[in-house]
Amino acid sequence: MRAAVYHGRLNVRVEELPRPRPGPGEFLMKVMACGICGTDVLEWYRDPQAPRVLGHEAAGVVEEVGEGTEEVRVGDRVFVSHHVPCGTCRYCTRGHETACETLHTTNYDPGGFSEYVRVPRINVEKGTYHLPPELSFEEATFIEPLGCVVRGQRLAGVGEEDTVLILGSGVSGLLHLQLAKLRGAGTVLVSDLQDYRLEAAKRFGADFALRAGENLPERVREVLGSRADQVIVCTGAPSAAEQALECVDRGGTILFFAVPPPGVSLPLRPAEIWRDEVRMMTSYGAAPGDLERALDLLRRGRMRVKEMITHRLGLGEIALGFKLVAEAGESLKVVVEPQR
Repeated sequence: MRAAVYHGRLNVRVEELPRPRPGPGEFLMKVMACGICGTDVLEWYRDPQAPRVLGHEAAGVVEEVGEGTEEVRVGDRVFVSHHVPCGTCRYCTRGHETACETLHTTNYDPGGFSEYVRVPRINVEKGTYHLPPELSFEEATFIEPLGCVVRGQRLAGVGEEDTVLILGSGVSGLLHLQLAKLRGAGTVLVSDLQDYRLEAAKRFGADFALRAGENLPERVREVLGSRADQVIVCTGAPSAAEQALECVDRGGTILFFAVPPPGVSLPLRPAEIWRDEVRMMTSYGAAPGDLERALDLLRRGRMRVKEMITHRLGLGEIALGFKLVAEAGESLKVVVEPQR
């Protein structure tokens, strides 16, 4: 079968690999669509894993079922979560499923940027979701990224009438924007350096689209009359992480949904935020409940995701897809269709 093997961000090559065979309790999925995630082009995150087949936003059709597999049948349309928690460790039982060691060691074989993937038993049991007829495969590629957004805002406690500042207007920023509105947030501001993405933020409901820069904290105060209750960082730029500290209001929360590269330090001065009770937190990935919530939102048409897809590419064009995502220019969601 054909698969795109990552050797580096600008060196992704389609190669022939053996087609995997499902064992007992497993199944083989014919991949119909898989989104390219922003983390797929993070060199500091991905290069240590090379060479490997990436792709973790995969949806497709059950092609073959292993002995004893009862959860699915041949022909079923499914989305499969690549990482699944055990559900019983101390992290899982305390609501930190994405810190579970099992979650960090599970995956499908080889990756979503291939014609077929083998779904291990634990992913069959804990990470396989049947797609409703009204949800297309390309829309289903948003289940995982939206699940991550659902988790982040749930943990941060984004609520009614909150003022929300989202730093970065890529795919995750636009999902955060839409979800914040659904959760009843008051004014939602989005910042970015790119005109294309600021226009996208306006189309998807931002109350204000602000150019990122040195005067952003001042512009936020001009618009809101104060700083923001919730600041969600959706870019790994160190400058954005620093701006978040200047843009959050007293009693507010900074959610580092994206983070700068390893080794980057922030100029945190605890004495300056001590009396303001500012909360800083991270979120990573999505737990099963977050994915179920994401699937429900998509099924009910509550999120405008199809409009976010700017490129649909065949497997042979995947190098272009990685280039588009890495450049973060005039593109949003890039979806790979391995069967083309």
